Amino acid sequence: MPDQIDRDRLNADLKPAWLVTGIMLAMLIAYPVMCHVLGNQLQHPLPEAQRILLRTVLYGIAIVTFPMTNLLRHIQLRLNQTMPGDTPAKNRYLVTVIVSLSLIESIGIFGFIMFILGDDFNTLYIFTSMSVLGLFLYRPKPDEYLSIITALANKQNHG
Repeated sequence: MPDQIDRDRLNADLKPAWLVTGIMLAMLIAYPVMCHVLGNQLQHPLPEAQRILLRTVLYGIAIVTFPMTNLLRHIQLRLNQTMPGDTPAKNRYLVTVIVSLSLIESIGIFGFIMFILGDDFNTLYIFTSMSVLGLFLYRPKPDEYLSIITALANKQNHG
């Protein structure tokens, strides 16, 4: 039974992180819906040459964002385990999740911006799909959170 209580506590502590994930997913769904509903009303086309350059730069940023987010998340998880202070593990982990998902959410915003600047739905879908993939990769993970709890408990017992 203690295992179930721990699992229940774990799930309860992760609810805010899952709420943030859900809100970000809803935002990613809202971009294509808004573009389909409002369509041409949203668009303020740039000349094609400028759009191609901007799209290329944004694709490059999106590609670099994935490994950078992974590195930043790894660093934040280690800091969550080792930083002094009385901040609870769930608050530490929530900040990590928010930072990771915000970086990944920006990729979906790139697609929305490119649609506004005159690109077609294909670009919107590519950027949005990349962002959804990132939400999946950097979703709240009980094992990560548990590692923070364990490290803080061990530090408290030895410190």
